[in-house]
Amino acid sequence: MCKFIKPTVPQGATADERRAVYFDALYSLDMNDKVEKRENLSYLSWANAWAEFKRACPSATYRIVKDPITNLPYFADERIGIIVYTEVTADDVTHEMWLPVMNTSNKAMKLEPYTYKVFDKFKKEYVERTVEAASMFDINKTIMRCLVKNLAMFGLGLYIYAGEDIPDKMADDNAATQETVPEQPKRTRKSRAVQQSVTDKYVGIRTALQQCKTQDSLMELYKQHQNEVTGNTEIKALFTERKLQLNQAV
Repeated sequence: MCKFIKPTVPQGATADERRAVYFDALYSLDMNDKVEKRENLSYLSWANAWAEFKRACPSATYRIVKDPITNLPYFADERIGIIVYTEVTADDVTHEMWLPVMNTSNKAMKLEPYTYKVFDKFKKEYVERTVEAASMFDINKTIMRCLVKNLAMFGLGLYIYAGEDIPDKMADDNAATQETVPEQPKRTRKSRAVQQSVTDKYVGIRTALQQCKTQDSLMELYKQHQNEVTGNTEIKALFTERKLQLNQAV
């Protein structure tokens, strides 16, 4: 596993530019040796995720959101199930995350057991399945998974939720050293498709950013796409990167 290395923040960088640099550093951190596979899903160890995040943001804190009525760390609805919430604060930014309590078949768990029917292709008929009532163990496990998902909002392990095998930057590094490394990690067909879609998704904005040769033209482009930039961390990071490139060129 690659340990977090504090990135270099350009002198005079704004708060958002600093956050973008740290987001990119966390996003590029390889956590694969701490990922567990269960039922075709990937789970990152919360203890290791929190340890790496605290190395990056020593003053970071998290909060488990409690139901104000029951003061319990979960919210329950007898019809649709149980959900938990967490909040993580780092560098004066707070992100909230939520996660339903589910069994190993990814069916919502409730306070009471219930049944549902699925079609058995071997028996050629519908059969009944039971979802057990959630226990405090199930809720605790979901809270910690929610915390890991919350940390991904800051970049740590986010590539896992995008269906990738390794972070984008590590993939780029592997490609750059292909002649000297005998064998490279292989991506699955699904991973390659996801990577291609992510690349295509921002190809237009990347091209437009490269055509901005001055800070004024960059600001004009920002004003034209302000709503998109504000609501998308990845696009904001692309604008920040171009701004830093123009500053260095002066």
